Amino acid sequence: MYDTLITVPQLQALMNDKARLMVFDCSFDLMKPEAGPAAYLEAHIPGAVYANLDTALSARHGLPGRDGQVVVAQEAGQPASGGRHPLPSRESFATWLSSVGFANDMQAVVYDRNGANYCGRLWWMLQWAGHGAAAVLDGGLQAWQAAGHPLAQGEEPAHFQSNFVLQPPRVALVGTQQVAARLDDAAGQTLIDARAAARYRGEVEPLDPIAGHIPGALNRPFSENLGPDGRFKPAAQLRAEFEALLAGRDPATVVHHCGSGVSAVPNVLAMRIAGLGDTALYAGSWSEWSNTPSLPVRQGAQA
Repeated sequence: MYDTLITVPQLQALMNDKARLMVFDCSFDLMKPEAGPAAYLEAHIPGAVYANLDTALSARHGLPGRDGQVVVAQEAGQPASGGRHPLPSRESFATWLSSVGFANDMQAVVYDRNGANYCGRLWWMLQWAGHGAAAVLDGGLQAWQAAGHPLAQGEEPAHFQSNFVLQPPRVALVGTQQVAARLDDAAGQTLIDARAAARYRGEVEPLDPIAGHIPGALNRPFSENLGPDGRFKPAAQLRAEFEALLAGRDPATVVHHCGSGVSAVPNVLAMRIAGLGDTALYAGSWSEWSNTPSLPVRQGAQA
């Protein structure tokens, strides 16, 4: 079972062995949502299922965006988080997995062509659904191409309906009230913000109505987990970097967030790779925090 990363040779070996496997392409573009599906149709790993961040991995629930437009809800029932990309309920997610033919006895391999920015979302959601056999393809589509493997175009044949059954979550999800309640508890909660440094400092804010960060949050842009080759850094290097960031804080207290709970996941994954354990995700993230009245905001380089 692969539950963190999987290499291209390892994926190819599973395919050659005809293992129970499903590959998911999670490519996306926040500023141009139609670009992800278009890129998938143009080129993807043969057999890969497309997992759309907006329609498969999120439950829109009417949060106003920066332009004031309200996004219409796409699912019945209560989303599991707020923010710009609210998590669907676990039950709705299981329904989607079943609709694409994913079953409990399958290995999931997720990838994108965006530096692991989006595929981590599906990796985390599978862990949240209790499915441990889920791994990120290290290096993404670019690594697959660099190895000389073929690409497919267009739609893939539909899979038979399955019956994915939820299991106890393997990862922790926290909400705004939990984060706010522990804001002054430095020993019990360590926030790590995965957004770019300029957004963390509040110098720019392209998506949300207020610029800045949650008081006390440390900044670790998710891209810092990758080396120049687009693959995750070695475990020892990741561990050293996170320990330097935490400066003695207990890794078990870490809660990750970003703008909308998507790009924070590479930090969750990196800490697991580093042997620092499973850490929590605040999926609503800055987009929910900044839209909640009376919550404090900080700007500048200081936490």
